[in-house]
Amino acid sequence: MAAIDGRMAQRRIWGWWFYDWASQPYATLLLTFIFAPYVKDLLGDGSAAQAAWGYGVGAAGLIVALLAPCLGAVADLNGHRMPWIALFSVFYVLGAAGLWFADPTGFSLPLILCFFGLGLVGMEFSAIFVNAMLPDLGPRDELGRISGSGWAFGYVGGLIALVLTLAFFAENEAGRTLLGRAPAFGLDPETREGTRFVGPFVAIWYAVSMIPFFLWVRLPQSPRRATLRQALGQVGPELSATLRRLPKTPSLSAYLLSSMVYRDALNGMYVFGGIYAAGVLGWSVVDVGLFGILAVVTAALVAWLGGKADRRFGPKPVILVCLVALIAAAVLAISISRTTVLWLPVAPGSTLPDLAYYLVGAVIGAAGGALQSASRTMMVRQANPARMTESFGLYALSGKATAFLAPMSIGLVTDLTGSQPAGIIPLVVLFLLGLGLLGFVRAEGERADRWPTP
Repeated sequence: MAAIDGRMAQRRIWGWWFYDWASQPYATLLLTFIFAPYVKDLLGDGSAAQAAWGYGVGAAGLIVALLAPCLGAVADLNGHRMPWIALFSVFYVLGAAGLWFADPTGFSLPLILCFFGLGLVGMEFSAIFVNAMLPDLGPRDELGRISGSGWAFGYVGGLIALVLTLAFFAENEAGRTLLGRAPAFGLDPETREGTRFVGPFVAIWYAVSMIPFFLWVRLPQSPRRATLRQALGQVGPELSATLRRLPKTPSLSAYLLSSMVYRDALNGMYVFGGIYAAGVLGWSVVDVGLFGILAVVTAALVAWLGGKADRRFGPKPVILVCLVALIAAAVLAISISRTTVLWLPVAPGSTLPDLAYYLVGAVIGAAGGALQSASRTMMVRQANPARMTESFGLYALSGKATAFLAPMSIGLVTDLTGSQPAGIIPLVVLFLLGLGLLGFVRAEGERADRWPTP
């Protein structure tokens, strides 16, 4: 019987990891390395693309910020998570598939930003309910390893999806993929069908990869079994009470504020990394894709190693190291142009700026992967065990309450200065602020007696 229970527990963990595998290509292919640079190609102006992308992603972040805590509270009261995950999975698939309509012969930026935002909202909302399952997957001292391995598995999925896209679909200016061939399935390079296919490809990848998740993840439901109508009626008072208790839980409050700003900055680096390279260094979609492969490889490796470090030292030291590395990477990125590295001139035609930006990508991938994994386990340590989904809703709020400000501030600064490097400066400020606030966070969270019995 113990062996059977052990196999079932491991199957639940594998199923939970498949969510990371399924969802990661949205961030890797669409948010950063393939579709965002393609938008720059369509608009023909790196600064204009960076500004437009900032406004669009910021609007989606605002929606998540407003609704995430409410949805988490409803799920805790109602005791159901899977139906919400299924609903927002539909959003993910429809939003990703709709990017096929980014046809250069009849391109509508508002329509494409709406599809992109729908998919992004689906990814963010489904992650709330999936992440809230983490405490039920193993003992407390194993959660860092489980979370880190999940992130690593997700990045491996993102890497495979990225390689397949570059090898068979995304075309360069000559209409050829990374293998030097025309896009697969007879897709027309003249209308960029190969690159546009990345949207439906991500949708299909997610739909197929989520099958193990829905088949294998079977966790106990919350004992709080209000009907959906009752839960909707109670969510306001429940959420208000939770917010009123925050000042009495200083470690949780400090962590929510810290993660609010540093995750906002990290998402900004992901969102604008590809557009920045395309606009500042003149990289093609395929060039940015190769850059993405390097970033995803380092992310997978260091997320796995970060999970082991989390298990041994706890999540807080991992977060601190990652933040310092990301600040250094952001400063290096700002200093790079086609003619400078660290603001020092380089010879015309030098590849040093390209190599330096590859280094930036490797650091962003490595530190970003470990940071997200450790942040997830840190939230488990800070959260009220009786309101875990609601707590991850607050975590999503803290990640999105200012998420519309970072991309929009990047868009605004870029608009005002006409300079992509200047537009990245707000990210450095946010990382520094997050690092300072982390000093007020207790590594083990609040004392147990601070949490009232639900």
